[in-house]
Amino acid sequence: MIGLAYLGALLVSLGGLALLDRAHRLAFWSDWRRSALCVGIGVAGFLAWDGAGLLLGIFARGDSPHMTGLLLAPELPVEEAFFLALLCYLALLAWRWFDRSAAGREHGQRAEPSETAERDR
Repeated sequence: MIGLAYLGALLVSLGGLALLDRAHRLAFWSDWRRSALCVGIGVAGFLAWDGAGLLLGIFARGDSPHMTGLLLAPELPVEEAFFLALLCYLALLAWRWFDRSAAGREHGQRAEPSETAERDR
């Protein structure tokens, strides 16, 4: 059971981001195709980067009792893909949040994300 701790924490964190996204309609609940493309390209790019680092001997998988032990490739744990998805999703949500806030400031408003979400509906 302890071997699922890290993956579980990543999944709970992704779920929390999805709840924030849903509440404020920032990414997937605003335009799911564009959001999926953005997160997918980011994860693929970082996985390619990880692969290059592993081939060059720069990166190595550490041992931890908190990881599942499942590998996507030699020395590439499955948790890495979920971590990268979390990283890319968080970056997308932060970008959308700041973009909406800046748009509200340009219009002379104090842009609360919930207000801009109401306006975008």
